[in-house]
Amino acid sequence: MTSSPIILIIDDEAQIRRFLRVSLEAAGYRIVEATTGQDGVVQTAMSRPEVVILDLGLPDMSGNEVLAKIREWSAVPVIVLSVQDGEQEKIAALDAGADDYVTKPFGMGELLARLRVATRHAQPLPEAADFRNGHLYVDFVHRLVTANDQPVKLTATEYNLLLLFIKHAGKVLTHRQILKEVWGPHTIEQTQYLRVYMAQLRKKLELDPGQPQMFLTESSVGYRMVVVEE
Repeated sequence: MTSSPIILIIDDEAQIRRFLRVSLEAAGYRIVEATTGQDGVVQTAMSRPEVVILDLGLPDMSGNEVLAKIREWSAVPVIVLSVQDGEQEKIAALDAGADDYVTKPFGMGELLARLRVATRHAQPLPEAADFRNGHLYVDFVHRLVTANDQPVKLTATEYNLLLLFIKHAGKVLTHRQILKEVWGPHTIEQTQYLRVYMAQLRKKLELDPGQPQMFLTESSVGYRMVVVEE
């Protein structure tokens, strides 16, 4: 027997959550609720929803910040549900990683149709909330990194660089690919800039930075994160 899809509602308005719960449960969905952005990020990892319905006006952080945190490690479809109906607000949310945008007030028939589209596009494989590779461990939800069981402080850029390697673990990434993804398309020729950050990443995460075993240089091409066999 196939279980009902889980929908995570991230909204601090009790009336909206109650209305969505009653309506969506009647349509055959299972509902998980979160009232803050941080709780929403945690619930995304814990409950593994098929779709997230996200309000932009949350008490602890903006909806776009929540989106950015979720998108660091998950491709779960996110439908923004907001009273903000300006073009710039919609563009900002979609650029931050939203899959769809519905303005309040809304019709339940329209929302259900958009949910059906989102669930069809959802990836069938569950997303991981953490990553382990040998002595390296990353908790994506809380942005915690440990190497050899010791906490490591990474800058925002170093963390984004590490996320890119994790996303493509075992594969060679060219200098241009890395620079474009982490620093933007206008930096694709600045390989010396990348070398500095790779040295910093190795210093913080390799057991012996002088003889890296995890972040390897592919001569004249780029770098590769080696996947350590357990």
